[in-house]
Amino acid sequence: MLVYRIVLAPFADALLSSGRAARWNSHDSHVIYTASSISLACLENVVHRNKLGLNALFKVLYIDIPDDLPQKEISNDELPSKWHHFENIPVTQLLGNEWLINQQTAILKVPSSIIPQEFNYLLNPKHPDFKAIKLLKAAPFIFDERIKA
Repeated sequence: MLVYRIVLAPFADALLSSGRAARWNSHDSHVIYTASSISLACLENVVHRNKLGLNALFKVLYIDIPDDLPQKEISNDELPSKWHHFENIPVTQLLGNEWLINQQTAILKVPSSIIPQEFNYLLNPKHPDFKAIKLLKAAPFIFDERIKA
């Protein structure tokens, strides 16, 4: 399975995690966020950056996850009705942290908070199976100038 991640060009040589808190992890919990499509990866960036932030040099990472690698999935049905609202981030962080701490799988499939019918794939770089996940290539990515963050 191919997944995608759009990053600033200086960080495109490897699969890296900043350890910053995000929707599915708390601070100092290292998770690599990827998306099921380049367009979803684009949207995930747009909602977290201002218009000026989209002018930097970016690359899209093409990441291969072997089809036989186990993954855990959290479906919309398992989440509160307004899980994607800011005030419910502690709920999703708890679920993501539990997955990380228990080392259940190298991959956690979660609904996108932007488009809940699409999916993000979180990667646990500390899981033993992570070594099977490969960065295939990094290609230049330019945000269309019509995008308004």
